[in-house]
Amino acid sequence: MATMNMVQALNSAMDVMLQRDPDVLLFGEDVGFFGGVFRCTEGLQQRYGDQRVFDAPIAEGGLIAVAIGMGAYGLRPIIECQFADYIYPAFDQIVSEAARLRHRSGGEFNSPITIRSPYGGGIFGGQTHSQSPEGLFTHVCGVKTVIPSNPYDAKGLLISAVEDDDPVLFFEPKRLYSGPFDGHHDRPMRPWTDQPGSDVPIEHYTVPLGKAAVVRPGEDLTVLAYGTMVHVALTAAEEMDIDAEIVDLRTLLPVDIETIEASVKKTGRCLIVHEATRTGGYGAELSALVQERCFHHLEAPIQRVTGWDTPYPHTFEWHYFPGPRRVGEGMKRVMVG
Repeated sequence: MATMNMVQALNSAMDVMLQRDPDVLLFGEDVGFFGGVFRCTEGLQQRYGDQRVFDAPIAEGGLIAVAIGMGAYGLRPIIECQFADYIYPAFDQIVSEAARLRHRSGGEFNSPITIRSPYGGGIFGGQTHSQSPEGLFTHVCGVKTVIPSNPYDAKGLLISAVEDDDPVLFFEPKRLYSGPFDGHHDRPMRPWTDQPGSDVPIEHYTVPLGKAAVVRPGEDLTVLAYGTMVHVALTAAEEMDIDAEIVDLRTLLPVDIETIEASVKKTGRCLIVHEATRTGGYGAELSALVQERCFHHLEAPIQRVTGWDTPYPHTFEWHYFPGPRRVGEGMKRVMVG
């Protein structure tokens, strides 16, 4: 075991896979000599050479297209899109090519590619460096979508993603890069600072895709969250003194509906929390799933606490995020409903 923050855990995962599997490659914007804008790939080019870890142009459609070809050839590329906001030029390649290749070819070809990207706000990056586009990709059959909330899960999930034979979108919450996050948002997090981390095995291990984690058992209500919002929900539950069961989804697609269903049927109440905008957000799908499977067990209407339905507000981003106060108010609405 070693103490790692999320940046170090992700670096360790890629290090393990590059060492373990000669078919693994890593490329993207500034991942080589510079070590990534958030230093997630620092030192890997020096260790494995510029044939396996290399920089690529700011051309996301080209990056993903090349990766799809590599995957069909038998390689396992890891691609970094420097910010999730930059992924839109590659959208067609991801949803029309990578997601469909195995099915369209009748299993003759796979697309075992992993697309890493820092996502969400918290560093005053503005509207082109702070978006949360996960809802767009959870609509796409054939692509798996993963969002970790802590260093241990980040490493295990990333290794699972690289070893998976289908394309995986791996969104990394920027506010969690640097270390423990207490759920408050009174100041911006600086992901490149050295802060204490968590115990993470240095060797190879996996966290299964499609399996949620109950990070706080409870009896009064179920909170469904992922990424940074897991920590916000934990803080809100402590401050409100509510016996909330908090489920960290970890993988959005495929989602662990069995864990969700068991929790909601036990508590009879459900609150959904995410940073992305409300309308068309992933929380709407979760709400529908809970309604379909748990209707007769619900004691109150399902509630959502999300980002506002506005273009990303650069100046007011810390008001845009759901914080402990807003999540706590959501908990109260569910409890009195």
